[in-house]
Amino acid sequence: MDEEMSWVSHCISDITRDFRRFNTFLELSDEADQGVMEVSLDLILPDDLLERILAHLPIASIFRAGCVCKKWHDMVSSRSFLWNFSRVSPHKPWYFMFTCSDEPIGYAYDPILRKWYNIKLPCIETSSWFITSSFGLVCFMDNDRRSELYVCNPITKRCRKLEEPPGFRSPDYSALAVSVNRTSHDYNVSVVKSKQVPGDFFRWDFSIHTYNSKTTAWTTILTDVLTGWRSGDESVICDGVLHFLIYSTGGGIRGSRHGLIAYNLLSRSSSSHDLLTKCSIIRVPFSLTCGRLMNLKEKLVMVGGIGKQNRHDIIKGIGIWILDGKEWQEIARMPRKLFLGFGEFDDVFASSGSDDLIYIQCYGSPALLVFSMNQKQWKWSHKCPVTKRFPLQLFTGFCFEPRLEIAP
Repeated sequence: MDEEMSWVSHCISDITRDFRRFNTFLELSDEADQGVMEVSLDLILPDDLLERILAHLPIASIFRAGCVCKKWHDMVSSRSFLWNFSRVSPHKPWYFMFTCSDEPIGYAYDPILRKWYNIKLPCIETSSWFITSSFGLVCFMDNDRRSELYVCNPITKRCRKLEEPPGFRSPDYSALAVSVNRTSHDYNVSVVKSKQVPGDFFRWDFSIHTYNSKTTAWTTILTDVLTGWRSGDESVICDGVLHFLIYSTGGGIRGSRHGLIAYNLLSRSSSSHDLLTKCSIIRVPFSLTCGRLMNLKEKLVMVGGIGKQNRHDIIKGIGIWILDGKEWQEIARMPRKLFLGFGEFDDVFASSGSDDLIYIQCYGSPALLVFSMNQKQWKWSHKCPVTKRFPLQLFTGFCFEPRLEIAP
């Protein structure tokens, strides 16, 4: 991990007639280039078979293939190639780590090739924006007024600005979620808003708003006033159900600081009140310092910081749970050795996942830990090409599935 690193630039353009030119990808690798034997596959394989083979390559390898020759460049830029690519099983999610709080720049980690790529995100202005992703699309929302929303493909850089969501402006808390249909590529965006009733800390105005890409319009599906609870900044959509964490402000479930609400977006009846009457609160295991929700193969998974018994705000470990009905099943606990490997771990941290991978990152370090749900295995990522420059420097990030064929 300490060997000399080399930069290699890869570029591919004109993926389809409607696609804009890709920005250059910079690949950071610590492996010396290996000698390769020149073989003319064009003389061995028919074009349709070669195209199908190339469609199964990792994203970064497709970029390289487009630089081999004009024929291959045209092949990986064709609509038929994207059709073949769209039928390949989901790619392992990448993790984008911000390296600057003032600019949308950083490195994306490829868990297959175990390499980092230097890319710049479109639309987003700072790393403090709300970020969520689903099947190749990433949704951004500004952290000031919560009025600017964009949906983009970070690989192709195609981007769409959404209209400002309805409801009260500048809420105290907001939670953003997006869900993409893998067949039609239609998507839904949800924004959960919460604002304190003036002069009453126990009562909070609450609303849910959804955007549909087919109608290109927002709908307010629920408004309510919560007593003893407020929403936060964690939400995710799994199989048509919006899940979001709520936090006790007093008068909630005794001894519980967190709860989970599951709201079915497909069978919503009206925008009436009584959310807590219609949707019972699902208890959260342990007393958590924080909880991170994610959709793994349409199953709700939560990564949480486990607080000490007498000091719930001090983290002593990290657990992973999956929701089965209304019961949580513990999947794994981070080994103590790995927990200490982050150095000083804050009570809140970054974590996101997709497919069968979960990424966990401490805000105070560029170290990245990966957990495989299938293998039940923990593994450190390859070292990120970033060093901490000053004591209060913060690191954060998000994961997304790299796709070529989807556009907002």
